[in-house]
Amino acid sequence: MVKPADFTAQLEQKVAQQLKSQRVGYLIGAGSSYLNGDGYPLASEIWGIIKDRISDEQKRDDIQTKLDQGANGIEHALDLLDDGGADDTPYRHLVTEALAGALISKSPSLASHGVFISRLAVRPDSCIKIFSLNYDPLIERAAELQRVRLVDGFLGHEDAFFNAAVFSETFLIPRGPRARPTMHPAGVPVHLYKLHGSLGWYECPERGPRRCGFSQTPPLGTARLMVPPNRRKASDVVRAPYSPIWTAFRAAMTQDAKPLHRLAAIGYGFGDEHVNDVLEAALDRSDFTLLIFTMALTDAAWNRWSSKSNTIVVTQERCSIKGSIGPGHSDLWSFERLANEV
Repeated sequence: MVKPADFTAQLEQKVAQQLKSQRVGYLIGAGSSYLNGDGYPLASEIWGIIKDRISDEQKRDDIQTKLDQGANGIEHALDLLDDGGADDTPYRHLVTEALAGALISKSPSLASHGVFISRLAVRPDSCIKIFSLNYDPLIERAAELQRVRLVDGFLGHEDAFFNAAVFSETFLIPRGPRARPTMHPAGVPVHLYKLHGSLGWYECPERGPRRCGFSQTPPLGTARLMVPPNRRKASDVVRAPYSPIWTAFRAAMTQDAKPLHRLAAIGYGFGDEHVNDVLEAALDRSDFTLLIFTMALTDAAWNRWSSKSNTIVVTQERCSIKGSIGPGHSDLWSFERLANEV
């Protein structure tokens, strides 16, 4: 039997080796934006924060009733209230607006995200891919602060428009004598794919998907492009701008000419099955490793992922190295620690 200290040392060595390797991508969830309570809320905290912002008392009571009856958080409550039809439910719009209202004024420290994004920008890769499940703008703001070129699919400034082609662009600069200049990459771009939308994203009936400032309210007559936490996520993501973003996510896992060899999932609790399905498909590859870093996993999630032979799981209470189970780690699961490890 491996001693706890030996297991922990082996775990740290394996994680460092994987994170320093090539073709590493990142999947970030709510835990990466929590920042010990000084950042954005976890999924389990959302209802307590937004319920007083739900203007329709009857619908607020409907959601509360589902929670009181045993719904597993706001996601499950919205699922129970969703008729599954083609049209969005009013509950969905109310939660989206309330969530945006609760997040829009927040401006937490960018220290950890600044370290994270600046370290990624000097890696020896042609491009860094970050897939985000969060609505907050921490990655975008940190990249701007650190002067890192970030591509999120939008072009423009005050009323940016979506164009997925920007993810395929390559920036080159000439170097050498004028007579025979050679072209070199102009830095390492970070591609940010926000799988569930973002603050500032909205749908204009006449002009399509747009983006305003993160602290601004979208124009009248438009709808926020933030997918609330319910089962409509799976159907909503087939529409623009989500379709090309999700296509890129799936391609990076399995179909690209040079797919990712490793994906570091940070602060994600593995509660979204449409995300998990993509990861399950990637794990069918013999040259792919999934690294899971989160404070805690439910028993169901732990049992599902910890036993896999190409998965490393790090939580506070228990860890797994490709199916070998050991003790938890004090902080290797945290975004603040990992920001200095990438």
